[in-house]
Formats: sequence, structure tokens, C-alpha cells
Amino acid sequence: MIVLIGAAAGLALAILLPVHIPPEYTKYAALAILAMLDSIVGGIVASMKRSFDMRVFASGVLINSLVAAGFAYLGSKLDIDISIAAVVAFGARIFQNIAIIRRLLLNKYANRSKIEESN
Repeated sequence: MIVLIGAAAGLALAILLPVHIPPEYTKYAALAILAMLDSIVGGIVASMKRSFDMRVFASGVLINSLVAAGFAYLGSKLDIDISIAAVVAFGARIFQNIAIIRRLLLNKYANRSKIEESN
């Protein structure tokens, strides 16, 4: 629940307080946002499994964002777009966690309807 409230508050702030990002930093910002989305979706999964830990969530946001920005920076210095590795990794994890959320919700509602049918 904390993750959803934080995500909603962050989205509201982003809409209400437009921020201009210089073009040379857009790749870093995009990767940081992708890393944060990965952490948010992972936090939702952990919350649904009742294993959410704020320290794990906060460290995940920070470390994932730093690693993604590091890939982008290293790639720009080497003139190789290795930030694609971060995009693929975070994208795959986001889709995997969304699939887990879908399965948890389907199981929850399937179990609920079985209980209602038996009554």
C-alpha cells in the first residue's frame, strides 16, 4: 500500500511541477525512471506477497538507478550504447513482475469465487 501511495504522489508531483531535463541528460533520466518503475512494480509484488521491506525497496531504487546511470555514463564514454543492457534487464523484470501480479490477482479472485460458491 505504501508503494502505491508513493507512486501516486510522485506521479501527481510530476504532473503538477513540470521539470525541464536538458537533452544531454535525458538518457540518464529515462534509465533512472525505468529503474524506479522496476522497483515500484517489485514493491507491489512484495506487498501482495506480504514480504515488503522498506529498506530493500529504498536500496533497490537507489542502487538500480545508480547502476543504470552508470551504464549510460560508461556507454557514452566508450561510445557504445551499453545502456540497452539496463533497458532490457529492467524491462524484462517489469514484465515478469507484472505477470506475477496478474497470477496473484487471478488466484485471489478464483479462490474468493470458490469460497462464495461453496456457501
